[in-house]
Amino acid sequence: MDKLKEKFAAKALPMAGEIKSLIKEHGKTVLGEYNIEQVYQGMHGMVGMVTETSKLDPEEGIRFRGYTIPELREALPKAPGGTEPLPEGIFYLMLIGELPTPEDVADVSNAWARRSNVPKHVLDMIDALPLTTHPMTIFSAAVLALQTESVFANAYRKGISKKDYWDPMYEDVMNLIARLPRVAAYIYRRLYKNNVHIEPDAKLDWAANFAHMLGYDEFEVKRLMRLYLTIHADHEGGNVSAHTTHLVGSALSDAYLSFSAGMNGLAGPLHGLANQEVVRWIFDLKEYYKGVTPTKEQIEEYINKTLAEGKVIPGYGHAVLRKTDPRYTAQRDFALKYLPDDENFKIVSMLYEVAPKVLGSLGKVKNPWPNVDAHSGVLLIHYGIVEYDFYTVLFGVSRSLGVMASLLWDRALSMPLERPGSVTTEGVKKMISDLQSAKA
Repeated sequence: MDKLKEKFAAKALPMAGEIKSLIKEHGKTVLGEYNIEQVYQGMHGMVGMVTETSKLDPEEGIRFRGYTIPELREALPKAPGGTEPLPEGIFYLMLIGELPTPEDVADVSNAWARRSNVPKHVLDMIDALPLTTHPMTIFSAAVLALQTESVFANAYRKGISKKDYWDPMYEDVMNLIARLPRVAAYIYRRLYKNNVHIEPDAKLDWAANFAHMLGYDEFEVKRLMRLYLTIHADHEGGNVSAHTTHLVGSALSDAYLSFSAGMNGLAGPLHGLANQEVVRWIFDLKEYYKGVTPTKEQIEEYINKTLAEGKVIPGYGHAVLRKTDPRYTAQRDFALKYLPDDENFKIVSMLYEVAPKVLGSLGKVKNPWPNVDAHSGVLLIHYGIVEYDFYTVLFGVSRSLGVMASLLWDRALSMPLERPGSVTTEGVKKMISDLQSAKA
């Protein structure tokens, strides 16, 4: 058993017993109330699941095991000569609940390098799809094709005790995360680089190797990739990709089936696809003003034009946050330091000054501030990764860290099949009527 697996077992297995005692003693404790508006409008704010890896506070932002993004940019181990944290470190933190040492991070990196071989049939399946297929469709399908390698599915088929589900799931989680950069890079090179592929370099860390296989060996791109894959890793359990992975996993679907389902959610315009929509909106803005960098006044005019057409301003607003997304701020800090004169960054900066005021003046927008998607695209474009239809795949590779850590915890804690109740609109009307009658 490798070191990380031993540490996880030592943390998670005793906790399963604690949770059983907690439910036995306090299972009837009421956590809160919910209302009809929440039932009809996406269950926002309703506490209905447990996620150990991160927590999103509306005013404070995301914390990973209690640590903010600025804290983690300082505390997590970095590559030699690097300035941004290694994603292996945030995975370790989410899984174990403790800040890793450089040796811990090196162990994770080496483990993923050993596990990173992608079976030929997966690459063949990618090659069989039309070049017009959206990258996220290919990505999700490729993850499903990897399911032939599932250790958990094989163990379950042969028969395994429920208390041991976490063990083969650990193998699936580590194998899947290890292989995703190769899968994603293969899709990228096939669609955009004339099907000329680049073999992995086992000497590189997970993010740097991903950048290498994409075709970007510059130190600056590797630095950006480490930041990008770290800050997109998790956003507590209720977002679409995380909740979908958890929900499908609750049926004892293996890591591949569960993650592919989560990626289908990430591909939605109201979730991960928003990053490409932001770039498209900025390009349309520039085209509208004939390629000239717009002024703040022109940006405000274009925002109002977009809203008048019944469209949203992509990259602004969030279902939970009520402040600027700390992930946006991290990317802004990066841009101010390394690409302050980039034209697209200047537009994003002006948008940051203008959009919240316009959206806030509407009086019905709960959060007029930018989220993570409002900034990521301009950084990628600056370093030559201009194919914005691919950006959500990058998001998906990163999100694997959080949702797979959570899925492994689900199996270690023997989380049950998720099956909330539902109600018809006639049923809602009857409940309202009964409550009104009781008050009369």
